[in-house]
Amino acid sequence: MNGIIHTAPLQAETFAPFGDVLEADGVPTQIINRGMCGRYHDLANLDFAGDGARAGINLFKAEPRSLPYELDMMERHPEGSQAFLPMSADPFLVIVASNRDGRPHEPKAFLTCPGQGINYHRGTWHGVLTPLQAPGLFAVVDRIGQGDNLEEHWFEAPYTIKQT
Repeated sequence: MNGIIHTAPLQAETFAPFGDVLEADGVPTQIINRGMCGRYHDLANLDFAGDGARAGINLFKAEPRSLPYELDMMERHPEGSQAFLPMSADPFLVIVASNRDGRPHEPKAFLTCPGQGINYHRGTWHGVLTPLQAPGLFAVVDRIGQGDNLEEHWFEAPYTIKQT
């Protein structure tokens, strides 16, 4: 066993080295639709490399997991950022790590609040999509283009993630 990682609430400040927290928090950037809608504008740094690469919207439906959770693998996408927007109000587990010598280093775990999504910066090590309740349905803004955009790292011994 590699060690225990305790979850923390997902907050923009602590998640900033890894990506962007996507939420309608604070005062809207603009009020639109005759005053009936607040717009929170340009919340994510979408970053896609490669000739002809573009943003695409996909739907992912993942099986729910539970805590404690065994983290045995992390992945990253060197050619593009990746945003996850839950299509239900259920919290999900977000696991990230810094990079050291091309491998994930010191994983961290966050629990989202209802209404939060995330955008991983290009090249950020992260765990797989980990909903904690069904339906586990997410809209995902991802890089569409040629080239290999997936690296995986399997740990020799898993980490255990527990809720704080």
